[in-house]
Amino acid sequence: MTSDASGRVDVEDRRIDGPHGAIPVRVYHPSAPAGPGLVWLHGGGFSGGDLDMPEADWVSRSFAERRIAVVSVDYRLAPPRLGGVACAGLSGAHHPVPVDDVVAAFAWAVESGVAGGPWALGGTSAGGNLAASATLRLSGWAGTAMPALAVLAYPTLLAVQPAPDQALRAALDADPDADVFGPDSVRTMYENYLGGPVSQATPSAAPGLASIAEVAGYPPVIMINAEVDELRVSAELFARTLEAAGVPVEVTTEPGTTHGYLNRPEEAAATASIERYAARIRALARDVD
Repeated sequence: MTSDASGRVDVEDRRIDGPHGAIPVRVYHPSAPAGPGLVWLHGGGFSGGDLDMPEADWVSRSFAERRIAVVSVDYRLAPPRLGGVACAGLSGAHHPVPVDDVVAAFAWAVESGVAGGPWALGGTSAGGNLAASATLRLSGWAGTAMPALAVLAYPTLLAVQPAPDQALRAALDADPDADVFGPDSVRTMYENYLGGPVSQATPSAAPGLASIAEVAGYPPVIMINAEVDELRVSAELFARTLEAAGVPVEVTTEPGTTHGYLNRPEEAAATASIERYAARIRALARDVD
């Protein structure tokens, strides 16, 4: 176990058992824990990302500095894509293997003693998808530990999403660098994750497909989307489904942001979102009092 430069967070790399083999996790221990814990999942389009990227390490350290214990999960990745194109024949894990990893990691975290609880489950982008999917699975299993809160950061939740409204389309047209999640790009990403056509997608792979009945047992959700990001169309649709089912949902858009801004800690918006998430997670301790 090592301490970061501030001395306020101890960091421990571990390998835990999972249904498909060992799962690497990185545990962040705050010096003065508030009680709740967070299982956290980085993004990377299902085929990229690791425990060292800012969306994983900086975010986890930031939560731990705010007194929240974190288990960051190195879930199995889909095959790499070269030039944005799925590459047949390359090794990798397809759905539902990454979701299985997340469910196993959450169960381990709850039993680990790393935090007193309750436990939240969350992630960014594709990690937000896996968090939403694992929460959907856990909410349907009687007798299993379920997240007390889903923490979703600019998640992708549909393989085929509706077109953006006029305002978002105009914002994307004005910022071509942010306009990277059009229909073809998203379809290719999900085909790579699924290992087949998007017609195979179920709510487990694309939680935005879930019906009102399927999310009826879902825990409360805090979701913050990027402002100029076509993926927020799928996230906002999922939020509306949750609200229709009576699930408490706090959904906002971080002003002036594009997709992946938690991977850019130098942007003030990254810390602003962490503060909002952390306040809601720490409130879990009061919710169970």
